[in-house]
Amino acid sequence: MIIAVAALAAPALVAAPALAQTTTQTTAESEVVAVLDGYRGALEALSASRSETFFWPDAQVFEQGSAEGSISQYLSHHLAPELEEFSSFAFQDHVTKATVVGDVAYATETYRFRIAFKTAGRAPVERRGVATSVLRQRDGEWRIVSYHSSTRAPRPAS
Repeated sequence: MIIAVAALAAPALVAAPALAQTTTQTTAESEVVAVLDGYRGALEALSASRSETFFWPDAQVFEQGSAEGSISQYLSHHLAPELEEFSSFAFQDHVTKATVVGDVAYATETYRFRIAFKTAGRAPVERRGVATSVLRQRDGEWRIVSYHSSTRAPRPAS
């Protein structure tokens, strides 16, 4: 029985690497990436209200090992007050990979960012980050339903 299952699975395992190497994005994958790009653009514009438009109201946000709650909770107690303190928020080396399965998509992002502050003398912050998002399509529109990000200081150059 085990040999029969292995024999049936073998062709799929051999074919999987060839499929993974495909770089052509589907229309749905492009739409998902556009949502994530829009969210990042809202952050760079320091706009909490604009950033909320990329999430469904029931979306949950997780950051740095903490459950931040719904997008509106996250904005009110965390993100909006932070954005008010920033003079700039710039992303670099951003890479997004999205996969769509029906009306659900998942995506991973890697990036670096630099935040400068309005407060004189406060040093800018530079970080490397990763994010994982789950998006849902409702009535033809993609938005985030779950967002998790974490960051760390970049490693010193050797």
